[in-house]
This record gives sequence, structure tokens and C-alpha cells, in this order.
Amino acid sequence: MSQLAGKLGIVFGVANKRSIAWAIAQAWHKAGVKLAFTYQGERLKENVEELAGTFGPDTLLMPCDVTKDEDIARVFAEVGQKFGELHLMLHSVAFAPKEALEGEFVNTSREAFRVAHDVSAYSLIALARGAAPLMTDGGSIIAMTYYGSEKVVPHYNVMGVAKAALEASTRYLAYDLGPKKIRVNCISAGPVNTLAARGIAGFTDMLKHYEAHAPLKRNVLPDELGATGTFLASDGAAAITGQVLYVDCGYQIMGM
Repeated sequence: MSQLAGKLGIVFGVANKRSIAWAIAQAWHKAGVKLAFTYQGERLKENVEELAGTFGPDTLLMPCDVTKDEDIARVFAEVGQKFGELHLMLHSVAFAPKEALEGEFVNTSREAFRVAHDVSAYSLIALARGAAPLMTDGGSIIAMTYYGSEKVVPHYNVMGVAKAALEASTRYLAYDLGPKKIRVNCISAGPVNTLAARGIAGFTDMLKHYEAHAPLKRNVLPDELGATGTFLASDGAAAITGQVLYVDCGYQIMGM
């Protein structure tokens, strides 16, 4: 039996079946985790409802706008009422206005900068604050990031800066929550053909570039990200916190 059997988790950020969040949710479910899901707005409700429904008709599904504290409070109140406690949380939420992912970074507007950081970075802090009181036996919080936080990736622009803030937030949260036996880590995934990724100009070229230059000469598969999410949720990662784990077929190590 999996050591995750019977654990309780919540997933933020599923948009459709291509989502990295969905790949990790499937891996957690297969390992025996009982999951709750949230969705962002009515536009995505049907997609997430259909996917979450495959885990059983009683799967908890809630709307949540991560920029609204009252939404976050309601979500964790519902989780607390239904689950009683929580062991796992996945943060796979990011957004920047489309115009901020085109053209030059120097032209990023004040509002685009604010929105990108609120949705993509501050939300991890707000969600961790909501989840921590339910993680009475410790827990694992995982956020999704990308190499554009560390090096310049053309067209990633303000999202790279927001991901850098996310990674720094992960370290500070790991420090704060460590005494409660709550671990906080990031998975830095190589490019995956998701709804969010397709909003980045030149994404197809990026996939080809990674395949040509990564040591493994291929792109990462969603199932591999699911396996990493399961590892970070498990006792095998009991001494790992505040880290960014690169799952990108080795691309991050390359200088040229």
C-alpha cells in the first residue's frame, strides 16, 4: 500500500486535462490521496468538474479566485468541514496580462506587474496561510515554477520576475512553517504544452530548443511531473524543504 494512502490534499490550478496540476492530481489519486479541487471562474468550471468527477461523484469542488481573501477563507473552511485536516496542497496558479508577455520587459505596466505578482506569487503565501492550520500532523506544499525565474527567457517577461518572487516566497514559507513539520518546495518543470504555456509567444520553438539542448534530448512528460509531485508529498522527501527541484531533462545545467 502507498504511504500516501488515506492522505488528504487540495489542488489549485487545474484548467484542463493538459494541466500540470492535473498530472500531479492523477498521480496523487493513484497513490491513494483523497483530493479537493478549486476552479477559477465559470469558464473553467465545466472542465474541472468533468475531470474531478472521474475521482468519484463526491469529490469536493469549489470556486476560488486566489486574489480574494474571502474566497480563500471559504475554501479552507469547506475543506476543514469536509476533511477535518489536510496533508497536501498543490499551487499551480499563474497569470499575467497577455500584453505583458509580448514585446519588451521594460514596457511592463505597473498594473501588469501587480497582477502577475498577486496571482502568481502572493497567492502561495495566502494559500499556505489558509492550509497551515489544517496541517496538524505536518504536510507538504508544492508550487510550480519555471527556469525563467533564474535566466532570461524571451517573451516570459514579467512572469519570470513573478516566478522568482514565488521561489523566494517558498524559502521564507519553508522557514516559517518548518517547526509545524510543513514542507514547502517548488517543482521547476521544463516546457509542457499546457493552456498557460500556449499564451507565450514562440512556445513551439521553445519545445524544440529544449529537446535539442537538454542532456536527455527530449522534453519532460506530464507523468514524470506527477511522479515528482508524489515524491515531494511522500516521506521520501521528509528532509527536503525550501528547494526548487528541476524536472526538465537536465536543461538547467547547460551553459551552452
